[in-house]
Amino acid sequence: MEPRDIALLAAEAASEKKATDVVVLDVAQTIVITGYFVVATGSSDRQVRSIADEVEDQLRETAGVKPIGREGEREGKWVLLDFGDVVVHVFQPDERDFYRLDKLWADAPRVPLPDAADATPQAQTEVAGS
Repeated sequence: MEPRDIALLAAEAASEKKATDVVVLDVAQTIVITGYFVVATGSSDRQVRSIADEVEDQLRETAGVKPIGREGEREGKWVLLDFGDVVVHVFQPDERDFYRLDKLWADAPRVPLPDAADATPQAQTEVAGS
């Protein structure tokens, strides 16, 4: 499975756990450590962990990939899953607003999401505007 497919699968898994504002950024031309960022928001520490768990489970079962690293699970404010070519960031709203990864990597192309992962009005606007 190609890294783009893995990123889209991660976005879909996050959406299945009701993540909001799911965005996939193609950062391959901007940084050398990874190819894609998947950024999603959960409303509570429990939901952030649940989203991260679902992403990890889906990528392991469907794509046969396991994370190289997993950070932030204890606090549940920002969980980072590093799959090498794909890095998944699951934030609570205040953390996402503070770190503003979407703005920091604004030059990176946004990957259009399948309908299931593109369920929020803000995500639809961001994809349409790219």
